[in-house]
Amino acid sequence: MYRHYPFFMRYCPGCLAAIALFALMACGPKASSIHGNTEGYDFDHPKVVEMPTVLNEISGLWFYPKDNSLFAIEDEDGFLYKIFPAKPNNIQRWRFHGHGDFEDVCMVNGLFYILRSDGTIFVTSIPSGDAVQSTKYEMPESGNEFESIYYDDSLKLMIMVCKECKDDKKKEVSTWAFNPATNQFTAGPYQINAIRVAAIATYDSRFKPSAATINPFTGQIWLLSSVNKLIVVASRDGSVIQAYPLDPGIYKQPEGIAFGSDRTLYISNESAGKGSANILVMPYRPQKK
Repeated sequence: MYRHYPFFMRYCPGCLAAIALFALMACGPKASSIHGNTEGYDFDHPKVVEMPTVLNEISGLWFYPKDNSLFAIEDEDGFLYKIFPAKPNNIQRWRFHGHGDFEDVCMVNGLFYILRSDGTIFVTSIPSGDAVQSTKYEMPESGNEFESIYYDDSLKLMIMVCKECKDDKKKEVSTWAFNPATNQFTAGPYQINAIRVAAIATYDSRFKPSAATINPFTGQIWLLSSVNKLIVVASRDGSVIQAYPLDPGIYKQPEGIAFGSDRTLYISNESAGKGSANILVMPYRPQKK
């Protein structure tokens, strides 16, 4: 049956697809490209704490509430670092492994879980003196790349977010899980809709998370993407709530994210061949209603 499409659709077949894409991008809240105070944080005006050259490749971050320090790793060598943002040159470090591409770190029940890019996890004790003990658990499936790990206390699982997993398509970002009680890996509990991220943030490249953490004050997942220069906020089941573009002049290579006990947000930047690495510090400022 002949359908009475508007004149321009009959002679412009690609227009229908363009309108559909526009409608998808129009759904849900928009993120502005210059956004001042968003989610209670001023992403455009962080305090910049320069790091010593030993941390030029800083990646994962974990806030340690007992002394308001940050534990960190870097993606070329197997050292665990302790940083005091108020005294950035007062760095402590402990070797847990040899050379490797280490991407993220989190802490559960007094143990650090350090993620290597191939999915291998190193379970490391809290440093005591110069000694640190570490046990390695290798992921059973090869061909995947990860840069993000966090602990979901509702599931009692470590969640590893794919950066480049072999079964993922452009429309999705999958996860894997590691059970700290059994030290077993399983396919993850959710997928992130990458098309939804692209629609909100108005870009069309593949979403590639470089760090993730639970915001302990809201219970939401915060995902950081260095490639896409984005912060994405999602619910615990991976449903995308919002996406915020980041200024590449400030966020040159953001690879780590953590929340302090006073809700301060910390993001680490690798040097990326542009000066020194740094940690961006953003105090929480509630938005006025």
